[in-house]
Amino acid sequence: MRAWVVSQVMPIDVGPLRRVERDEPQPGAGQVRIRISCCGVCRTDLHLAEGDLPPKRQGVTVGHEIVGHVDALGEGATRFAVGDRVGVPWLAHTDGTCALCRRGAENLCLQPRFTGWDVDGGYADACLAAEGYAYRLPESLDDEHAAPLLCAGIIGYRALQRAAVPPGGRLGIYGFGGSAHITAQIALHQGMRVHVLTRGEGNRKLAAELGADSVGEAADAPPEPLDGAILFAPAGELVPVALRALDRGGTLAIAGIWLSDIPVINYADELFQERQVRSVTANTRGDGAEFLALAARFGIQPTTVAYPMASAPQALADLAHGRFSGAAVLHN
Repeated sequence: MRAWVVSQVMPIDVGPLRRVERDEPQPGAGQVRIRISCCGVCRTDLHLAEGDLPPKRQGVTVGHEIVGHVDALGEGATRFAVGDRVGVPWLAHTDGTCALCRRGAENLCLQPRFTGWDVDGGYADACLAAEGYAYRLPESLDDEHAAPLLCAGIIGYRALQRAAVPPGGRLGIYGFGGSAHITAQIALHQGMRVHVLTRGEGNRKLAAELGADSVGEAADAPPEPLDGAILFAPAGELVPVALRALDRGGTLAIAGIWLSDIPVINYADELFQERQVRSVTANTRGDGAEFLALAARFGIQPTTVAYPMASAPQALADLAHGRFSGAAVLHN
């Protein structure tokens, strides 16, 4: 089978990905093999290729927003049948025994594994997944529009929870890529006032089309104090900007797995009056199930840009340079 691997970390324009031929993987106990129809392109894939997030092993296949059909079952795998359509997300495995897993915080597991980082992911013809970590997908969404839900959507949903915006409250969104444009739809359906602060005319146009209450540049002040905010852009310099936009008691959730350095925060102006900062670390399987149910109920529709799987490096380069709005999806 064909697969894109990280041959050597380097800037995306130099060419860190290489397409190789590999034997098809064989599912082990409790695993299923998925014949991949498409895979979403996530900024984490870019961080892995460029080395901001060092690959866990040489030659890993990136990609963790995978949609396809089960075509083989490992020993004891009974959750899905051959032919079932499934989604494979970022979270690939947790130990289930550490103190964090036992208290329901499996996203903080001490020995996790992640799709496209520890185990081979979806920039390929096929992949393996532990059946307990894959999802059934809403029938209302075709493969292309389901793919971004599996990380961009799920992580955005967890970030929205971490931002702790009350019903009818005021949410600020900093950065408006694949995850943010899905999260904004959920927030609007839940009755929040949504203010989008982002660079790029295309992103601002998309935010306005989706119904954001206001749209501005990333460094602008929103038109009203915020109850909560989510930083999707991997730009640490926006942390104090977002904190200054919060009302008393407001919360900033940082959604990215990688963030550039944060400047010195002024306690009196940016953190006092019980403002707080929270990070977002992966998600639980419960988060994923809740989000996918809401996405089906609300009719969430990601904005997508299709690329052939053979153009994976181009899709990542276009993401790096902000050449599209919404989410890119690779098709086999």
